[in-house]
Amino acid sequence: MESAGKPIRCRAAVARKAGEALVIEEIEVSPPKAWEVRIKILCTSLCHSDVTIWKQSAGPGVVFPRILGHEAAGIVESVGENVDEVKEGDIVIPVFQSNCEECRDCKSPKSNSCTKFPPQLNSGMPRDGTPRFMDLNGQPIYHFFNVSSFSEYTVVDIAQVVKFNLDFPIDKACLLSCGVTTGLGAAMKTAQVEEGSTVAIFGLGAVGLAVAEGARLQGASKIIGIDLNPAKFEIGKKFGITDFINPSTCGEKSVSQVILEMTDGGADYCFECVGLASVMQDAFNSSRLSCGKTVLVGVEMHGTPLSINSYEILMGRSLMGCLYGGFKPKSDLSMLANKYLEKKLHLDEFITHQVKLEDINEAFELLHQGKSLRCIIWMNK
Repeated sequence: MESAGKPIRCRAAVARKAGEALVIEEIEVSPPKAWEVRIKILCTSLCHSDVTIWKQSAGPGVVFPRILGHEAAGIVESVGENVDEVKEGDIVIPVFQSNCEECRDCKSPKSNSCTKFPPQLNSGMPRDGTPRFMDLNGQPIYHFFNVSSFSEYTVVDIAQVVKFNLDFPIDKACLLSCGVTTGLGAAMKTAQVEEGSTVAIFGLGAVGLAVAEGARLQGASKIIGIDLNPAKFEIGKKFGITDFINPSTCGEKSVSQVILEMTDGGADYCFECVGLASVMQDAFNSSRLSCGKTVLVGVEMHGTPLSINSYEILMGRSLMGCLYGGFKPKSDLSMLANKYLEKKLHLDEFITHQVKLEDINEAFELLHQGKSLRCIIWMNK
């Protein structure tokens, strides 16, 4: 392409200050360096993690101005030196979860961690720490999750780029770059939900509903959704939710007591998708005493520690976490894509809204109001 090796000017939605509306402005995107790929973003979607970081005015990794966004799909515009995995014109999705395929953890079937590029709130590229974005005054604009997809063009390390099928719907592809994959993997890969088992899911946002979808695919017989919004039950039925609990209507009983009664002693698998220590405790207490497994999917938003009675662990309950659902992006995403193409995996139902880049703040408002699961943001449509 004519732009290869040269800076590109394009539009981006820039977060200038914490909690303030994103600003659509023209920026400059540098060409990719060695092991880097410059991607023309076709569409992106909004995740709760974007909103969480957007709201934070202080703390580790907080820096502004910044380009948020980490669920996306696009076309390779150009590549830097040492990149032979993808080429110009390839359809790709950038992912926050690194997969260098070289380190001990990437080579191990036990983990999807990457010790070479561990998850960090980097403000620049993972190899040299410098940003590839600049405003028209020559000032740097910082990265988010090493993806920064709220821009018509972005630069991503090859360890975080997955080549995709040209025939796969582009808007569905961007869903697989974070939230939906995280939920699916929590049930399918991390917990390995078994056929006929009982499942309880705390929090029915997009990730929680994706857990339900994963549990459905695994053949769970009872999938209990727990949420304060009663409208989530009807939505959840599309993804396999069989029973619903609204904690505000449990009366004198705790949610855990209700689940223990519904499942004859506790759910086989419990998933916490909210990000509160108190809910994590409820999820753990709702699992079967002798062999229940609780998976933490949500990040504790206040940094509150979790206290677990060691006797309950001794009796057989277990507690574990997962990042990106335990999936390795470069080897596992094709399996999910095939399940969708075979009409086994529901993805279309996660898309509740679509907006143009210039209307991106509307996507934030829809998510804030609880009206949206995933809002697709189109760059040029």
